[in-house]
Amino acid sequence: MAKVKTLYFCQNCGAQSAKWIGRCPSCGEWNTYVEEVVEKTDTATAANAWKASSSVGTTSKAAKPKPLGDILYEEESRLNTHDDELNRVLGGGLVPGSLVLIGGEPGIGKSTLMLQIAMQLNGLRILYVSGEESEQQIKMRAERLGRQHPGLYILTETNTQNIFRQIDQLQPNVVVVDSIQTLHSTLVESGAGSVSQVRECTTELLKYAKDTGVPVLLIGHITKDGSIAGPKILEHMVDTVLQFEGDRHLTYRILRTIKNRFGSTSELGIYEMQGAGLRQVSNPSEILLSQRTEVLSGLAIGATLEGNRPLLVEVQALVTPATYGTPQRSSTGFDGKRLQMLLAVLEKRSGLRLGQHDVFLNIAGGLRLEDPALDLAVCAAVVSSLNDVPIRGEICLAAEVGLSGEIRAVSRLDQRLSEAEKLGFAEMYISQFNAKGLDLARYGIRVHPAGRLDEVLTGLFG
Repeated sequence: MAKVKTLYFCQNCGAQSAKWIGRCPSCGEWNTYVEEVVEKTDTATAANAWKASSSVGTTSKAAKPKPLGDILYEEESRLNTHDDELNRVLGGGLVPGSLVLIGGEPGIGKSTLMLQIAMQLNGLRILYVSGEESEQQIKMRAERLGRQHPGLYILTETNTQNIFRQIDQLQPNVVVVDSIQTLHSTLVESGAGSVSQVRECTTELLKYAKDTGVPVLLIGHITKDGSIAGPKILEHMVDTVLQFEGDRHLTYRILRTIKNRFGSTSELGIYEMQGAGLRQVSNPSEILLSQRTEVLSGLAIGATLEGNRPLLVEVQALVTPATYGTPQRSSTGFDGKRLQMLLAVLEKRSGLRLGQHDVFLNIAGGLRLEDPALDLAVCAAVVSSLNDVPIRGEICLAAEVGLSGEIRAVSRLDQRLSEAEKLGFAEMYISQFNAKGLDLARYGIRVHPAGRLDEVLTGLFG
């Protein structure tokens, strides 16, 4: 007979305690412990929860230690999702038996992306489990996407035992769960979305994925600070964690890798939200710069890297006399503290008087970038707006600016040069330290090496 026990769980990190604690000893947060009723079950039953709801037996061979040299390894073929951006982020496609978690803000397009991917997997049986939407709502979204898939099955269920019973009958090739916070297991008495329920349901899905080799895609909620909701152990249990980012009021979305056991965490995918779903953006630089109709002051083009992808972005600056006593410093898509540092360098090293001016900075396209290679473009845009002198449209910049006004080298300059050349830029300002170890003659673009910020400003504005 099952024994019922009450435990207290931290809603922030998932730590447990036999009694209530005001401050969590693991994460340091206050008043996060909540009482939950936990039913202790037989260990074998809990470990094979997904098998207990199906006709699969519960007998398994006991594991034995093996020498590392005796372990045979074969490169498994990945499942092509027919989405180049998702394949890039995953490292080449879905790995059989992997557990992938996709998190993002409400309304960002997580469900749209997963349904769109499911409808592109032709020739496979896909089970889409939804605990948030009805069958009619999913059907309406599928019609809006304008695709048909005879092997896509929709199941509106939240009980994991019923879900595994349907999985055993259907034998799908891919399982999508929307979302993990809505599932609940009868092995745990607490409510859906609690720490113990999220952990138990994830354990059952992980056991199913590893035993059968079927990849499982989980959609997860996020908290107000942007982290994935539930215990932190949820991110440790899954194989891959993807973050779907972007502003709901803008069209572009970024799929970023937070964790990946089967590939690099430096990759990202870019999508554009349209009425018919999410469109892959194969050349984001060309789209981000496509709205330049005339040369205006306060605009500079910077070469940055997002993951392993080179991007050319438009840096917009507006410098106006301060209306009130304290000048404003506002930035969108760029670190505000780094902007203040660069303004201080311009004042100290270049003699510009910015103390009585409001400075507004924006990265076009709604992107949020932290690459220090944008420092030079930010400085050039600020000076351009201050003097009301435009920068020629064929010029690109890529360098970090130090506190003493020196131009510092950046990583992977060859990729930035290739991207600028591909998009038709004729000139590029870089650090003289980058120019020493690079064969600049093989690029069809004129390169201006510089050691000081004043040299760049003189070359741009005379």
